[in-house]
Amino acid sequence: MSDKPRLNVGLVGYAFMGKAHSEGWRTAPVFFDLPYRVGLTAVCGRDGVRAAQAASQFGWASWETDWRALIARDDVDLIDICTPGDSHAEIAIAALAAGKHVLCEKPLANTVAEAEAMAEAAAEAAKRGVYAMVGFTNRRVPAIALARRMIEAGRLGAIRQVRAAYQQDWLVDPGVPLAWRLQKDRAGSGALGDIGAHIVDLAQFLVGDDLTAVSGTVETFIASRPLQAGGGGLAGTAGEGFGEVTVDDAAWFLGRFGSGAMASFEATRYATGRKNALSIEVSGSEGALIWNLEELNVLHFYDNRLPAVEAGFARILATEADTPYYAAWWPAGHTIGWEHGFTHQVLDLVTAIAAGVQPRPSFTDGLQVQRVLDAVERSSAASTAWVQV
Repeated sequence: MSDKPRLNVGLVGYAFMGKAHSEGWRTAPVFFDLPYRVGLTAVCGRDGVRAAQAASQFGWASWETDWRALIARDDVDLIDICTPGDSHAEIAIAALAAGKHVLCEKPLANTVAEAEAMAEAAAEAAKRGVYAMVGFTNRRVPAIALARRMIEAGRLGAIRQVRAAYQQDWLVDPGVPLAWRLQKDRAGSGALGDIGAHIVDLAQFLVGDDLTAVSGTVETFIASRPLQAGGGGLAGTAGEGFGEVTVDDAAWFLGRFGSGAMASFEATRYATGRKNALSIEVSGSEGALIWNLEELNVLHFYDNRLPAVEAGFARILATEADTPYYAAWWPAGHTIGWEHGFTHQVLDLVTAIAAGVQPRPSFTDGLQVQRVLDAVERSSAASTAWVQV
């Protein structure tokens, strides 16, 4: 029996993200030497039958139907929030007040005001040794972590520009029903918050700087959709009648970093043929890096210091043992997948909690992303060239 202390986890939400987070909690202790023994104590969802099924399928010891009851349990030390954005603030703030660590899915909240309240609650809790982190898992892809390390080491020189896009096509069919992701009161925003949040955080993480101003536009292509009849997938199945789509379908915006570097962003769920294409390119005075989620283990590097006759983008297979996170997995060249980011997220969160340091990205980092998203919406609504973040 290990003499390590135990960290008992309660998960709120058992759908797509709940499944991914469950995988992370199950796998991290197997491949990494964590400072805690992790307990998958309870999963929570409003439907008791489905919560019980999720507990059995994903390996949770018990289940609840009320998140308040989950927080009140003495055998739960950390609350992992995988619910729609309209409940993030209430659950997270209550959990922190009860002395529970918190992991919250992105985007942090539906509004800047909610995110500010969450960041304030997290800052107060941190004084008591209780920590909160927001789940931007793309930071934990080994190739991305390697790119960050190369940028910090000066391999790209002075950063001049970033190009980032997140393209999906699951809404191209007008028959896709009105899921919660298409309702502003539940999701906060559409493609902008759902997938745009990822590329904003990724750009700021890689560059090591915050966006200070944006100029953008958002668009809704299909104003109404069939009402949803049941669960399943991202959108479920269509029922009878139609409802109004109250979020954006796509967003395009420019951004300016504090350093003066420029960025362009595209977030769309209408890019026909693109299933989950997240790409980012960072260009500097001495080099450039390109990464695409569809080639998750590959990083392309252009070294501007080489003679022009030798120059070109070199393909780096980011699977060597000294690539961040990779030594715990397989021999070089044996690639890993999308779900591994959730395992690395658990590793970083648990390690930070044990060390008594603030895990990143923090709720303050999540608030910064929320402010960027809000500024894009304000820019679009006012048709204003630039809006300060």
